[in-house]
Parts: sequence; C-alpha cells; structure tokens
Amino acid sequence: MQKTVTPNDQNGLGTSLLASLGRVLVSLIVPVITFVVLWLGFKFLRDSEAPKLVIVMVAILWGVGGVALLYAVSNWFVERLPGIWTQRLIPFVFVGPGLAILAWFLAIPALRTLWLSFLGPTGEGFVGLENYVFAFTDRVMLESFRNNLLWMIFGTFFCVGLGLVIAVLADRSRFESVYKAIIFMPMAISFVGAGVIWKFVYTYKGEGSGIQEIGLLNAVVSAFGGQTQPWLQQPPWNNFLLIVIMVWLQTGFAMVVISSAIKGISSEVLEAARVDGANEFQVFFQIIIPSIQGTLLTVTTTIVIFSLKLFDIVRVMTGGNNGTDVIANEFYLQRFTYGNAGRASAIAIILLVAVIPVMIYNLRQFQERKAF
Repeated sequence: MQKTVTPNDQNGLGTSLLASLGRVLVSLIVPVITFVVLWLGFKFLRDSEAPKLVIVMVAILWGVGGVALLYAVSNWFVERLPGIWTQRLIPFVFVGPGLAILAWFLAIPALRTLWLSFLGPTGEGFVGLENYVFAFTDRVMLESFRNNLLWMIFGTFFCVGLGLVIAVLADRSRFESVYKAIIFMPMAISFVGAGVIWKFVYTYKGEGSGIQEIGLLNAVVSAFGGQTQPWLQQPPWNNFLLIVIMVWLQTGFAMVVISSAIKGISSEVLEAARVDGANEFQVFFQIIIPSIQGTLLTVTTTIVIFSLKLFDIVRVMTGGNNGTDVIANEFYLQRFTYGNAGRASAIAIILLVAVIPVMIYNLRQFQERKAF
C-alpha cells in the first residue's frame, strides 16, 4: 500500500531540512567568527604601544583563553546538529585547527616555493628549469650533494652503531643510569652551541700570528710532539671532523631509543638461548638485533633526515668554506647572501624531495608497529 505524502508532511520535512541546514551553517560560521575575533585581538596587541610585558601577558591570556573558547563554541554547536552531522564534524573540531595551521604554514609555503623555483632571481620572470639545471650542474652544489651524502652515510652509521653498542653494554652495568646520562647529555646542547664548543677544539692559529695555540686537539698533538694542523681547512677530512660533532650529539638519542627496545625483549627468551648454548655474540646477532629491527630502522631514518637538512653545525664551524658546504647552507647563501630567490627555492624543493621518501618510509614503519 503506497503511503500518501500530505502537504503538512512536506512542510514538516522542508522545515526539518532548513533547520538542519541552519544548524550546519551556524556551526561553521561561529568558529570562523571566533577565529576572526582572535586574529583581530592579536593584531591589536601587535600594534599596541603598551609596555611589552603587559602585551606579552595579555597575548598569552588572550591566546590560551581564545583557543579554549574556539574549541568550546565549536564543540557546543556541533553537538547540537543532527546525529549524522555530529559524527561527521566532531573530529574536525579537534583536528581542524591543526590541519589549518599545517596548511597555512607548511603546505601553502611549499607550493609558493615550488612556483618561485621557476622564476628569476628577484621572483619575477619565468625561467623554466634553469634554476634546477644550476642546482645539478654547479660545482659548489655538486660538492654540497657529496658532503650531504657523507653526512648521511658515515654520520648515520656511527650514531646508530655507537648507540646500539652503548645501549647493550650499559644495560649490563650497575651504573647504567650514570653512563646513559653522560652519553645523553650533549642532546641538551643546541647545534649552534655544540658548533661553538667544537670550534675551540679544532682551533688553529698559524705560525707567525703571535697568538698561542688554544685548540684542544692541537694542544694534545703538540703534547705528544706532533705538528699542529689547520683541521677545518683540509678537505675532505674536515667534513669527517664535522661529522664527529653530529655523532657526539645524536648518539645519545639513538642509545635511549634502542635501549628502551632492548629492555622490551623477554628475559626468558634470552635466558633460554644461553641455556641452549648460544654465546653472547649469537644472542646479540640472532635474537637482539632481529627483535629490535623496527626500532633500528626508525632511528636510522630519523638520523638520515637530520643529516639531509643539516645546517647549524656547518654554518657555525666553517660557513661552508674549504669544501664543507651542504645543501641547506647553500640555500641560505643563495637566498640571504646572494639574494637569488629562484635558485634558493629550487634548492629548497630538491631538499624537500630528498627528505620526503625517508619520511614516508618512517611513517609506514610507525604504522606497522601501531605506534599511532
């Protein structure tokens, strides 16, 4: 039997749809209005001539309170929508602002940089692939690629290798926490600070300068009757001396992460292997390494990403001179020293493309291990 739809039913259905549509519009408009009010408040504070301390305090209160208000208002309105719309929109109440920030500060600048990479030095005039041709043919750029490859291979190998060895050995010591604290301590130092510290280690004053040698390494060499050297002026070995700084900084990170993975291995499995006659090397290579393989890959890819975008150490230690230039430092020079926005943008895009595959691989490893 076919049901007859009366005019009253049609009016009721239309009213319900209009009400739902109104709620949806209000749920979208109110957070936008709240965000605009927050932005106008920050703009007013930025242009205000009040004392700096007052501006900072008000900005903190305005920001924290405003974000809380934005979430509260958005959540309140979304929860009053029809059930299906509530389920669809409630996740965006929490993730939406984060996605908007990522889009504004990462996605849009990346697209803008990509466009600038096809333009001339001043960001005007389409030049096609000319900037990319420069990046892959210029002698200094090729030297930068080579140096980044050295950092990626040797820096990553020694960071992960030493971190693994120290984690295994410290795990068997009564003073495990002390040893790990000492190894991890450099992580508390900024890269710029580490560069300044090691610059004093490698310092060299040439003969006839009238200044006594102050470099720690040269002092040790002199104490054993050796000849002092300008360590940071001798390519390609100066690159390896800079890589030592990376190893000094990142070994602690690798050690802590690997140590936590080793502690997750069942002690019964290790004891059973030793009872069956396995020596320590067999336990290490046939049980420990396979058990923490995922962690090793994660730590390795993380340090590889760090080595690809390395900048601070080279900038502080040598400024990229004497054959130590890297991609990130060359980007800095092209943009802020030579004023060539096109070439700098092309270098930035190349660096981004080089890092993306490693990041994708890292994320897949996290997903396979259900890290998030």
